[in-house]
Amino acid sequence: MPSTPFEDFGRKVDEHINNAAPRIEEEVRRVITYLNDEVVPKVRQNSSEALRIAADQLRKLADHLERK
Repeated sequence: MPSTPFEDFGRKVDEHINNAAPRIEEEVRRVITYLNDEVVPKVRQNSSEALRIAADQLRKLADHLERK
């Protein structure tokens, strides 16, 4: 039984996806590495900095309340 144009199209799409899959997987690995190495440390640093600022403000508030 001969294949239909739709079946031929499906085979071509499958072939393209199979060829692209290793590149996609590699790009996903690169994104994960970038997030882990660059983004996460900066988020942690900014979070700890924000906590220090908040702690300082709370200390000032406590000092102010004690003076009243």
